[in-house]
Amino acid sequence: KIPDNGRILRNLVLGSNYLQSHILHFYHLAALDFVDVASVKDYSGKDPQLTSVKDFIQRGVLEPFMPRYEGDYRFDKETNQILVKHYLEAFEIRRLAHEMLSIFGGKMPHNATIVPGGITEHPTVDKITGFLWRLNKIRTFIDNIYLPDVMAVAKEYSDYFTIGAGCGNFLCYGAFDLESKNPDYASRKRLFPQGVVFGLKELKPLEPDKITESVKHSWYDGNDGVYPLNGETVPNHEKSEGYSWIKSPRYDGKVCEVGPLARWVVGYFSGVKEIKSAVDNCISELGISIDKLNSVLGRHAARALDAKLVADKMAEWILELKPGEPVCADYEVPEEAEGMGLVDGPRGALGHWIRIKNRVIEKYQLVVPTTWNGSPRDENGNPGPVEQALLDTQVKDVDNPFELVRIVRSFDPCLACSVHVVNLGNSKKGIYRIA
Repeated sequence: KIPDNGRILRNLVLGSNYLQSHILHFYHLAALDFVDVASVKDYSGKDPQLTSVKDFIQRGVLEPFMPRYEGDYRFDKETNQILVKHYLEAFEIRRLAHEMLSIFGGKMPHNATIVPGGITEHPTVDKITGFLWRLNKIRTFIDNIYLPDVMAVAKEYSDYFTIGAGCGNFLCYGAFDLESKNPDYASRKRLFPQGVVFGLKELKPLEPDKITESVKHSWYDGNDGVYPLNGETVPNHEKSEGYSWIKSPRYDGKVCEVGPLARWVVGYFSGVKEIKSAVDNCISELGISIDKLNSVLGRHAARALDAKLVADKMAEWILELKPGEPVCADYEVPEEAEGMGLVDGPRGALGHWIRIKNRVIEKYQLVVPTTWNGSPRDENGNPGPVEQALLDTQVKDVDNPFELVRIVRSFDPCLACSVHVVNLGNSKKGIYRIA
């Protein structure tokens, strides 16, 4: 059983990652699909950050803002410039989130303090104070800038509540344990509960043994519908039916979306008071029904609500730490064992499966959020969530498909999970071999 300090510290480390990830996604990976940074070239004010961007653009050095898909920028010049200012401020806020995570996580990225039984870092008054003042700055940014900016985009681009609807099934592994003594993983109370919602209508409890992976249209050899721990990763780039390096995770044979929207849909249907209240207020202000959250802007809205709730809860959790008390339970590596770890990371459902033999790892398999969302068709011909969201989308200009870009980016795909280079000209550029 993990001590209370260990549980809370784990929540704070995970929560810090949520905050930096969500702010990174909206401002630095997606906002410029809606905000015209080129509007700053005519800036005449005295803000040093905007003046710097203006000079940057006028020098003709446009990276990282270019190349981009052009058009459909709907904000006026003044609003665009304000949003670019927020884009720049978000870098500082992300830095604070990284620092905050490093206080108890050792470093960021790739924190190094979480171990079986808890965490290795001990809370002190100085660490708690350093964490809290950074958190409060981030909360101010979320309340006064991030949430209003997302709502502004949602109102200006309201048609994107009807664009990018995915599969309609939502899976959440749960996140942020709220109790330490319950040994039953399935029934443990969490801020975000476990569950699966089908068709935005029916909530079912999570049954991990229903999770499978298929490789019918992936560049891997193997069987379809295999439980992750029993799966193999055998590359075959010449497979005729393959078109992706991602496998196809399915739950009970069904395609499921994961991520902030899935967390909030499962929480809403589970009756979590804070989630229901926040969702109801959001859709009321936007004048939409809950089914419209299954969309490009629904995903952005859910991610912003996610950041708000997690940040506010972290402000409570940090004050529950007790310096001097244990942070980790004793543990011993078993001779033989099988296990899994399931948690909702910032991008969604993250699962690790492990088999131990002779006290060493014999097998280890992962199914990460982008594997769920970016999966290709399975053995039954069912496309993955991103593919389904793209189907039947009307594109104004096939050479400038900003509609498709906005849909894909709304899922916050992890580029490290599967990188694909597509040559639209269908001509060989070269052969590269990595030994």
